[in-house]
Formats: sequence, C-alpha cells, structure tokens
Amino acid sequence: MPRSSATSSIAAIVVLCLAALAGPASAQDTPHGTPGRFDFYVLSLSWSPSFCADAAERHAGRSVGTQCGTRPYAFVVHGLWPQYEKGFPENCQVPAPRIDHRLVASMLDLMPAPHLVFNEWDKHGTCSGLSPRAYFDTVRKARAAVKIPPQYRDLAQPLEVTPNAVADAFVKANPGLTPDGVAVACSRKRLSEVRLCLSKQMQFRDCPDVARRSCRSDQLVMPPLRGG
Repeated sequence: MPRSSATSSIAAIVVLCLAALAGPASAQDTPHGTPGRFDFYVLSLSWSPSFCADAAERHAGRSVGTQCGTRPYAFVVHGLWPQYEKGFPENCQVPAPRIDHRLVASMLDLMPAPHLVFNEWDKHGTCSGLSPRAYFDTVRKARAAVKIPPQYRDLAQPLEVTPNAVADAFVKANPGLTPDGVAVACSRKRLSEVRLCLSKQMQFRDCPDVARRSCRSDQLVMPPLRGG
C-alpha cells in the first residue's frame, strides 16, 4: 500500500475512534457498564399501596416488612437509575463497595426499607460514579425536584386512573416535564410506578426509549394509603 494511502487509513481509524469516545454512552461499553459513564437518570417513584397489595397477595397476607405496616406511605423512591439513551448499566462494581448503616437509616424517609437501599446501591448506585454518600444525596435532590400531583398526595379511597391521565397529571404539576419524559408502570391492573427522566443536573429531559415502555392498560387502580 502506498504511504499516502496507509496514512489516510490510519487517520480515518483515529477519527472513528475519537467519534466513538465522544458519542453517547452505550450498553456495549462493558458487560455491566462503566461507573460514571451514562447519559441521564430515571427517578422511579413506587406507589407504595400497590406494592403492599401485590406483596400481600404473593405472601398470602403475611407481614412483608416495615413499608407495609401502619404508616400511610404514598409515592416512595424505588431508585435513581443511570441510563443510556438506549438501555442502561447495572451492577457496575462487583462486589459493590459497602455502605454505612447510618447512611441507610438516613434514607428511610424516602426509601422505607433497608434492603431496598442496599439493593439500589449495588445495582444502580455503583454505576453513577459517585460515592455512596454523594449518590444518595443525588437521590434526595432528584426527589426534591419532583412535585407529586395534589390528587395523589393523600388518597383515602381506591382511584381508577389511566396511564395517560397519571402522566398528564405529573406533566401539569412539574414545569419542564413533557409526555416524552415520563412513563407509568403497572402490575396486576394496579399502578405500580411513575418514572421520570432527569439530566445529571436534575433538570427534566425527554427520554423516548423510556417513555414508550409505559403501561398500555386501559384502566388501572391506585389502592388508597394504609388506613384509607
């Protein structure tokens, strides 16, 4: 091969490599993902009464932990998940760095089960590139960025809803959020979660790949808060 052709080929390869490095993160980076290399977050808010109803059915009415005791939890934080534009990393450090029990206890107002806090750190927090303290501080900032629609704050009776109506309520309550930045999940005809996409700077942003996976049921039920 002439020297000029060889030089051109090498230059083309370098350009392609640099373009790949500059592009969005992808699921092909490593088998599990590289800590800190992702595009945005998904804040997943779980409707606690649905979780408890499902758990009671699975466990034949036996106690399923403190979350499903007498305290009337409404939307609680399931997790804050690093995401790619398509797909997501998980379990980016195995074994995961351990987290202090005092840090776990400090998160129970938002994530009312210690095992949930541990699991979310292992699976998702390790992909954030943050220390445990910084990751859970970010969880708290993400939750503070979201306003719960008033009709869902103190639900005393079962409420029939549609996924679109719930998404629209969150869009209305949160300036900057669009229908392409939210997804509604369901389980056994119950609303289970609302998932909202946030930039690393805690600003709402669109995430079509997440939004298109919203529940497609025509009608869902939101069970009331405990004691409702």
